[in-house]
Amino acid sequence: MSGAIAQVEPLTSARALRGPFDYRLPDDLRAEVGVGSMLVVPFGRREVLGVVVGLSEHSEVAEEKLLAPLHAFDGCPPTLPIELVALAEWIADEYCSTFARALRLVLPPGASTARATRLGAPRRRRSVARPQHLPVGAAAAAPPPLTDDQRSALEELCALLCEPREAASEPPRRLLHGITGSGKTEVYLRAAACVLEQGRGAIVLVPEIALTPQIVGRFIARFGETVAVLHSRLTPAQRREEWRRLRSGQARVCVGPRSAVFAPIERLGLIVVDEEHDSSYKHEGDPRYDARDVAAWRAEQQHALLLLGSATPRPESRRALTRLHLPNRVDGRRLPPVRVLDMCDQVDGLHPETVQALADVRRARAKAIVLLNRRGWSNFLSCRSCGTVWGCPLCDVALVLHRAADLLACHHCGHRERIPARCRCGSTALARHGAGTERLQHELTAALGDGERFPIFRLDADTLLTGAGGPAGGAGAKVAGEDRRQRVSSDRVGELLRGFQEAPAGVLIGTQMVAKGHDFPDVRLGVVLDADATLRFPDFRAEERTFALIAQLAGRVGRGGEGHVLVQTIAPQARAIVHAAQHDSEGFLEGELQRREALNYPPFAHLIRIICSAVDAPRAHVAASAIRDHLGAASAPSAMGATVLGPATLFRLRGRERRMLLVKAEDRRAAVAAVGAAVQHVACARGHAGVSFSVDVDPQ
Repeated sequence: MSGAIAQVEPLTSARALRGPFDYRLPDDLRAEVGVGSMLVVPFGRREVLGVVVGLSEHSEVAEEKLLAPLHAFDGCPPTLPIELVALAEWIADEYCSTFARALRLVLPPGASTARATRLGAPRRRRSVARPQHLPVGAAAAAPPPLTDDQRSALEELCALLCEPREAASEPPRRLLHGITGSGKTEVYLRAAACVLEQGRGAIVLVPEIALTPQIVGRFIARFGETVAVLHSRLTPAQRREEWRRLRSGQARVCVGPRSAVFAPIERLGLIVVDEEHDSSYKHEGDPRYDARDVAAWRAEQQHALLLLGSATPRPESRRALTRLHLPNRVDGRRLPPVRVLDMCDQVDGLHPETVQALADVRRARAKAIVLLNRRGWSNFLSCRSCGTVWGCPLCDVALVLHRAADLLACHHCGHRERIPARCRCGSTALARHGAGTERLQHELTAALGDGERFPIFRLDADTLLTGAGGPAGGAGAKVAGEDRRQRVSSDRVGELLRGFQEAPAGVLIGTQMVAKGHDFPDVRLGVVLDADATLRFPDFRAEERTFALIAQLAGRVGRGGEGHVLVQTIAPQARAIVHAAQHDSEGFLEGELQRREALNYPPFAHLIRIICSAVDAPRAHVAASAIRDHLGAASAPSAMGATVLGPATLFRLRGRERRMLLVKAEDRRAAVAAVGAAVQHVACARGHAGVSFSVDVDPQ
């Protein structure tokens, strides 16, 4: 029998309210309630969903004053695994958030504070969501033969998986550093098979389902109904059913993006993080968790093997983990040669050599991928007469021109307005500056496009909106602005990628999405435009991201034959670009680690960013200053090797003024604890009502 008192964490969003709170369990609930049970409880004047995080026979509050839960949550299933409750508590501490906010991350799909009512049994889904090109129940193809490098890596991984849990002196973790096309996915598959033979489960994380359908399809083809797919584009009923299958043990392999790290798999044996360098593993909402670190915690708790894979691993991973190296492609082909084109004497546009190379691709009826990491038609619009630049009324940024939709759009808050015919000064001389993927598609279509014979495809964030991204001039290419706000079905990106794959020839242009994990064997040309743009970001990871972008795009080329890559840049001697052109990942990582050690950046120090926002600037500044003062008075930053910078002004976002503090510390645990206490202290003070607080540990 459980205890008479349930310690419940109500799922509220307020940072100032900290549970858990005691509730008296009636006799009819005592036998069925345990840690992880979900209860609908009275909380103030509301009824909210809460999670039982502990049980006790006694409470510090008099029993007659304790309220009883209204009823048990009727979702399916009604309980969380105890391990996920513990994981939520760790996330709350690790990322300076609240237990309630962290618990919301691990809830079964459909359970939320907005629906704290009896849901009844959910409808069963008709079929597991799978890539369209793979039929449900497809027969498993014979695994391909392993290369010597794959076999060596797999032997070490299987030895770690078979090692008794008690015998391990440290958590088993490995970095699978393999060039693009070296067969990392096959190593993942065989490691998962080893885990399944032991009666254990596996989680496989990918950057984004829509952009990596091939790896999902291979897992489903190899393991069938044992695989569950979790991602936000499934219907609510499908997500609940997949979660239930994992919770019951019917499915023992979960494939999905960042949030799949919370899959309710018991007896975990393996967690794979594919493309571990990808920034999408960092969650932008509160708690701002990093799925790679969450995976490491879960793996350590269950002594599961953590396997991070990438052709361009992060310096942090290269330094911390034992590496398994796959230096060769499985087909024996070499990586394509890369030629750097100096654009210093050319304002913008395409280099003559790029124009010629694309013309050669068209003539040969082949394929090319062109990467421009900037969407829209033009960067901004200005008046040639008075110099006015059209900016967002809610954010201190310029609006980006999207010509097909006849809109200026803010890429931060989503504000949109029609493209003006004239300036407020009366002038009609309006200038469009810079070029994005939309304009590039238009120019390449005019120069190279030939309908079905040589279509130009576009893949960027606008592809998720109705009518964007398909072959130029195709059905739905021009849609009214209001209609473009409607998101399309979850298969839109997959349809576009399949269209490019099945076309006999053509060009795929887009942002960094075109460099993510695609396997097109007939691409013979890759082009990176404005390759140094990411180097101009005020970010210590700028060089790492530039290297990865070029190297990943190069990896999409020449998989089924000869190919080459062109890189346009005004900084041809930049270290990241030189190493990427030489396919020298090891040399880049070694130099990057030396640079970061000299500057005391991660992984040699830890960063914590604190942002205070309010409708007026003084209120945000006072709150940020109070946090800085509290840190200085209570935690003695010098004692934990910490430096506190700020408050600094950030650009206005969504109508709110922002101030930022940055903590750089050698002792991560002490710094996180100090920041969490300082933010909690200031957030609870009455003088800071209306201020929002955001804490980002290890910001990306």
